[in-house]
Amino acid sequence: MLARFAVGSPLLAEPKMHPIIYDVAVSIDGFISGPSEDISKFPHDGPVVDDYRARLAEYAVAIMGKCTYEFGYRFGLKPGTNPYQHMRTIVFSSSIELPENCEVEVRRKADQLLLRDIKRSSDGPIYFCGGGKFAGALLAMGLIDLVRLKRAPILLGGGVPLFEGGRDPGLRHLKTKNYQDGYVYQEYETAS
Repeated sequence: MLARFAVGSPLLAEPKMHPIIYDVAVSIDGFISGPSEDISKFPHDGPVVDDYRARLAEYAVAIMGKCTYEFGYRFGLKPGTNPYQHMRTIVFSSSIELPENCEVEVRRKADQLLLRDIKRSSDGPIYFCGGGKFAGALLAMGLIDLVRLKRAPILLGGGVPLFEGGRDPGLRHLKTKNYQDGYVYQEYETAS
């Protein structure tokens, strides 16, 4: 941890930062959606989804890329609407166009300083929604603190990967929960 010294003042430590948590459904072959962004094979109800919804209540901020935000349009989300009403929601995109006075914040660039500032200023954990390309970029910057996987017993054969690019952050297994229907929840802490 970095610390600053000032003449005649006590040691000042960096303020607490809340974690960025990638909480995502993934196929056995490592895709968060299939070809043409198909998610129809993932569960939409049941115990694994109930547990996910309970975790959503714990998050204070949601962050995502343009494709993930616009994916919601397929399910009735209107441009500018916050898909997570109880969270501050930030969409990272250099090209998204949303109405003025919309319910979400848009940041044109996802740099380390801005993301660290979000981690410092958040009132609680940060839910990273996706997608795979943005996940790879966050991983490369060492900004994903926890990975929560809802592993579905399906093979998609292609689509959007869990991480596109990135690096191996060194994962430490924290928890596994098995569900009767073959779904598995796994939680990992990154070493970054």
